[in-house]
Amino acid sequence: MAGPVRGLGTVVISAFGLLGLPEQALPLGYALFGLVLAGAAVDCWSGLTGRAPALSLGCAVVRVVAVCACQEWTGGGRGLWALNVLTTTAITLQWEWPPAVTVPVTAGLLAVDLAVAGGEDIGTLVPRLVFECLLARLGFVLLRRSGRTVDEQHRRRSVVARAEALSSARHRREREYLALLHDTAASTFLMVAVGGKDADPAEVAAYARRDLAILTGAAGGATARDSPVDLPASLRGLLDRDRPAVEFRDTGEAIPVPASVALAFVRAVHEALVNVERHARVDAAVLRVGREGNAVVVLVEDDGVGFAPEEVAVTRRGVRCSIVERVAAVGGHATVVSRPGRGTRVRLVWPGD
Repeated sequence: MAGPVRGLGTVVISAFGLLGLPEQALPLGYALFGLVLAGAAVDCWSGLTGRAPALSLGCAVVRVVAVCACQEWTGGGRGLWALNVLTTTAITLQWEWPPAVTVPVTAGLLAVDLAVAGGEDIGTLVPRLVFECLLARLGFVLLRRSGRTVDEQHRRRSVVARAEALSSARHRREREYLALLHDTAASTFLMVAVGGKDADPAEVAAYARRDLAILTGAAGGATARDSPVDLPASLRGLLDRDRPAVEFRDTGEAIPVPASVALAFVRAVHEALVNVERHARVDAAVLRVGREGNAVVVLVEDDGVGFAPEEVAVTRRGVRCSIVERVAAVGGHATVVSRPGRGTRVRLVWPGD
């Protein structure tokens, strides 16, 4: 932005300088103002596009030399117009070029001004210009150094955040896959182990084929998350293994859903039933599964002590993460309605096709 700042700054300075000229010097003043406008256009174009910085430097030098050289015809003596254009140019050059360029250029421009206007003010002009240039250079160096520090800290935080996100996603996928494995192959193995010789080989083979299709994604999708799973059967399997006190109610029809949806619902129901056991102070709950139009709806209800959801601390993540966010991650939504002394009702909805 050094070029645009210099260009616009010299335009404003030149506008005020033009207003202070005597009438006989106006033609020359207008010519100088046109030169300033042209140089400002080059400064803005070069600064905003990053192209031809040397052209912008050349225009800045020509502009200062022209305004300083014409002081004798624009009022005589040292003019504020020339002085302010000179200092503005010297300061902004510190933001664009190294000292190897700015020192000789600034010294040359100062020499032109002193040669035209005289050296009476050399004792104040030179220290002022040097001080302003040093401050501009120091400010630029400190700003860029602090900017690099901030960028490096931001880069490190981004790397850490990305690594944490990848690790969290990897662990989540691993947990989901292990849970899916538990609800498919492990369930079939358990059925064989419990049934022993009484297990129907055809039924076991059918379950094994279904499990393999779900785990490999061969049941209609590119991945296991796309494979169709019967949701009531998955929920019933959960209850048969872990929750004998839960009353299961369904319509008796198969409700196929993607494996990822079935897994999310099974995990969410599991969390809801764990909460019943731990907090509701009752021994039974009701689990319902069915359809409402195209939507799949699962309800977990109990008549326990209940709680006030709005008073749950933000550090308690069971309902929010294990139920609400888990179902939302597969395109559904979950609501938890409860009041002290009036039980709890967890409603899980997936919109279906």
